[in-house]
Amino acid sequence: MAINLTKSSNNPVLSAERFLNAEPAANGDVMTLEGTLGRSMFLLLVVFGAALWPWTAFFQNYVPNAETQSIPNMNLFLWGGLIAGLVLSLIISFAPKTAPWLAVPYAFCEGIFLGAISATFEMMYPGIALQAIAATFGVAMVMLGLYAARIIQPTQRFRAVLFGATAAIGLFYLVAMVLSFIGVGQGFLQPLLWGSGIIGIGFSVVVCVVAALNLITDFGIIEDGVRARAPKYMSWYGAFALLVTLVWLYIEVLRLLAKLRGRD
Repeated sequence: MAINLTKSSNNPVLSAERFLNAEPAANGDVMTLEGTLGRSMFLLLVVFGAALWPWTAFFQNYVPNAETQSIPNMNLFLWGGLIAGLVLSLIISFAPKTAPWLAVPYAFCEGIFLGAISATFEMMYPGIALQAIAATFGVAMVMLGLYAARIIQPTQRFRAVLFGATAAIGLFYLVAMVLSFIGVGQGFLQPLLWGSGIIGIGFSVVVCVVAALNLITDFGIIEDGVRARAPKYMSWYGAFALLVTLVWLYIEVLRLLAKLRGRD
């Protein structure tokens, strides 16, 4: 049986406590489901608009079938967007009231980062970016449909299992990043992270499933925030949190498609 009140989410920036502990809304100025979805769509438009900057630089200098490619400022786009987006996400996570002002800059930075990483993959596998976008939104719509139809609901057991899986993936990526900096464990990590064999593809499929299921808990938290009459600024916070999950899902889908294309 589904539990209507979702007390926590696997999304590191989205939890019921953020909404239920927010200051009560004054004068009926409350969070709404329509407002949150509208802000989510707006942030996605900002992401797409920002992604055009590195993407345009990519196509202006792209030479089909060339052995090497040189894209101006690609590392600046990639690392600048990643680091700036991380800093802004931390600020918003710890101070939700900043969401109305920082959610848009965050979306812009994520767009720069995603445009750069998409262009990097596009150099290796032409057409992969469009495939990843379509797959990400397709999965998101399926998850929304399953949640709206109450086919999948974030029960206590569902959340507990998903939290453990999400935490394990996050810990693995953290360890992999540290080991890569010191040049250790590449023989073990490479097949999982980038290998196009059964193990590598299987790992990516599992991560994509976990990322997709996180959307279910996110939808539940936002709906609970609306019921709790959270203040209006939490609509921006909910939209920001959904974007965090969608960015993660897109990156994992992109990696999975790259592995599948690598088998050709």
